[in-house]
Amino acid sequence: MKHPRSNIQHTEKLQISSSNVLAIDNDSRVSRTSSPTGSWSLGLLWILDVGCWCFSLPTSTATRFSLSILLLFGLLGNACSKKAGEPAASEKEQKEESRVKHNAKGETVITLDSATQQLIGLQTTSLQAIEVRPEIKSYGSVLQAATLATQVVDVSSAQAASQASEAELQRLKSLAVQNNASQRALQSAEATAARDRAQLESARLRLSGSLGGSLSDRSDLPQLMQSLVSLSNALVQLNLAAGETLPGTPIAARILTLSSNTAPIEGSFVGLAPAVDPQLQGRGLLFLVNSNSAGLVPGAAVTGYILIPGEPREGVNLPRTAIVRYKGAVWVYRQQKQDTFERIEVALVEPLQDGWFVRDALKPNDKVVTAGAQMSLSEELKSAAGE
Repeated sequence: MKHPRSNIQHTEKLQISSSNVLAIDNDSRVSRTSSPTGSWSLGLLWILDVGCWCFSLPTSTATRFSLSILLLFGLLGNACSKKAGEPAASEKEQKEESRVKHNAKGETVITLDSATQQLIGLQTTSLQAIEVRPEIKSYGSVLQAATLATQVVDVSSAQAASQASEAELQRLKSLAVQNNASQRALQSAEATAARDRAQLESARLRLSGSLGGSLSDRSDLPQLMQSLVSLSNALVQLNLAAGETLPGTPIAARILTLSSNTAPIEGSFVGLAPAVDPQLQGRGLLFLVNSNSAGLVPGAAVTGYILIPGEPREGVNLPRTAIVRYKGAVWVYRQQKQDTFERIEVALVEPLQDGWFVRDALKPNDKVVTAGAQMSLSEELKSAAGE
């Protein structure tokens, strides 16, 4: 039988612990509203105090162990709930609105503030209206001048020999009238003159077969060949597509090398080519490039735009610096507002001296990015990757 004094001590401990629990719980409620850290600390103190009170009770060892386990799970649950809630609020605050959007047509629109535009050196230019005469696109190459020069030399040599033999024949004929030349010498001179005339005609036919009649009959042909061999001029053959015909006599041609950023080279029409290209199977045309500043060399492949008579076409002159090549297509950034730019696809119709002729997608006075276009694409891809 227990002593009555023992029950009184337990009752006092219970009252003291209960009052402490209530006091701590009241403080924790106040702190929880003001500071999450204070709430967590006071909650821990409250759990420890309740544990001490439980162990002071006259209970069995199993009951004490059960209470300890429950207190431990409560402590862990409170910590997990606090840890899980913090990242969600932080992630919500750090989330920013994407700079890349798409309009109703599916075109990409990027927003670049003034600081970003200044950082990448962005500049815009208003497009100018332009009219271009009708042209036919063709392909060709720079002709070899060495073989042509050899044929020209053959013609010159045959012509000199023919002139000499003809002069000798005329001299012998004059002597024969005076009976100062034998008949045999006269017949030999006639045979030599005829042979030289035949050789001259053969050389001219070979040259005409290589250059065409209009070019081989030029009076300054030797000087022209000299300029072609020295590469100061260039002779280009442009070939039409199979079955394609010209509506009139070509005026000239704008010749473009394989380099995409070079300006076109002007070529004057000199005549029709004597042979058809074995690959394209179209009619060939010869154009002479005077002052070969582009450094065209024999055998180089070129693209030509043959000017033909007709009504001019309207469009805009797109600067080369505005062009961005991405995924096998040609794009430009057109300014919508002060800080918004849309990336649109364009079709390059024909090259110009300082840009490209474009008919669709762009209009006169449209503002396009001409400095920082490639950096704008990089900013777009970077923003899209961060979403």
